[in-house]
Amino acid sequence: MPLNSPSMTPNDSDLGGNDADPRLQLTKIANPSEDFEKKALCSTSCKRLKDVEIYVPIVFGTIAFWLGKKATETQSHRWSVYVRGATNEDLSGVIKKVVFQLHPSFNNPVRVVESPPFELSECGWGEFEIAISLLFHDDVGEKKLDLYHHLKLYAENEPGPQSTKKPIVVETYNEIVFPDPPEDFFSRIQNHPAVVVPRLPATFKLPPAPIEDLHALKRGDTKNHPLSQWFINFSEADELLKLTAARQRVQAHIVKLRRQLSVMDELPQTFKLDSD
Repeated sequence: MPLNSPSMTPNDSDLGGNDADPRLQLTKIANPSEDFEKKALCSTSCKRLKDVEIYVPIVFGTIAFWLGKKATETQSHRWSVYVRGATNEDLSGVIKKVVFQLHPSFNNPVRVVESPPFELSECGWGEFEIAISLLFHDDVGEKKLDLYHHLKLYAENEPGPQSTKKPIVVETYNEIVFPDPPEDFFSRIQNHPAVVVPRLPATFKLPPAPIEDLHALKRGDTKNHPLSQWFINFSEADELLKLTAARQRVQAHIVKLRRQLSVMDELPQTFKLDSD
């Protein structure tokens, strides 16, 4: 059972209810210049796609229900914390496991979830910050990503008693950016519904993509989740994804032009003068 922790203010992207306006975040998990880190995380056979970025839209948050007449002094709410795809797609193609760090007053406060849906449920009475670590598959070639979420049990600025039927929902939309992804990773997830990838020029030669089991891709989604009726509909996220797709098309065109310029630079000087 959790102890009370100091009151903490959620960051600007957190939401206090289902009808709140979503605010969006973009997280680039690694800097392409950090070659020393990437070498440690990616084997020597790992070849990266320069000037390419992969986007994975996610939502993480909590849903808390007041227990009403069943509430006790130490267990007033039942709540769930989770990480889901922004459109409720299965994230297990990218995320290998999720580690949730609860308040130390809980039994076994470090919880590891190794298969989707990436979530856990508990009972308690206090609000506190939950640390969420996303660990990626080996071929992603990136270190873990640490997120933080404030568990909220009580509504603000709402008169009257709490309801056992209407939960307190706090969710954050975030877009994880993978710069210069390994070819094997790109090839494996290029058709995955949870991932936004650019269209590469036809000159790119990628490893053959594995045959995906469509049933397996849906096994870990949250479209029919028991709590899905309370998930926030990030309508602005849909627009952001469209902008992301447009940005990816521009990025692919830039990659193509850079390759053409590279070829031109390798031509003899006399040939380039004649072509002018």
